[in-house]
Amino acid sequence: MADDVWLVAGLGNPGPGYAGNRHNVGQMALDELAQRLGGRFSRHRSTTMLAEVRLRPGGPKLVLVKPLSYMNTSGGPVSSAAKYFGIPPERVVVLHDDLDLPFESIKLKADGGHGGQNGVRDIIKALGTQEFPRVRIGIGRPPGRQDAADYVLKDFPAAERARLPFLLGDAADAVELLVEQGLLAAQQRFHGPRA
Repeated sequence: MADDVWLVAGLGNPGPGYAGNRHNVGQMALDELAQRLGGRFSRHRSTTMLAEVRLRPGGPKLVLVKPLSYMNTSGGPVSSAAKYFGIPPERVVVLHDDLDLPFESIKLKADGGHGGQNGVRDIIKALGTQEFPRVRIGIGRPPGRQDAADYVLKDFPAAERARLPFLLGDAADAVELLVEQGLLAAQQRFHGPRA
């Protein structure tokens, strides 16, 4: 497979009941990326919704993937799409929510553990490696004693929803920069306070 093909997976839970949840911010960011690049999702096999786009005419090809499974079983759909397109793990970019980052922040990393994110944990298991890039999208910690599992399955409140388009735009920008200029360039741009 050519070196300019990347798989970008947005994690979340399937169905309209989960669509606005904090846990689905990875899929929301993938929708933003698809929209700006003119991609339309269609069902691929039985496990994913998929869109194929180019970053620019003649530029790198992105295979955008939304697993149709629940978050905790994201690994099978992501790894089977990567195998189908012949894309190695180092070009599988995973967009996911992160409780350890404040809302409106983005961090990128190339490898490492799952940090308690069960979708990432399942992808590590399915790919057989921790070495794949991630775009971590900050959703903040639950207030007070609210259970983290409850918190991630709630929709963004109105104040955050108003600012959500900026966060999703940053996540989509981070993917584009990662693919075009590499991880370091993307980290230098996004690891810091929002400009």
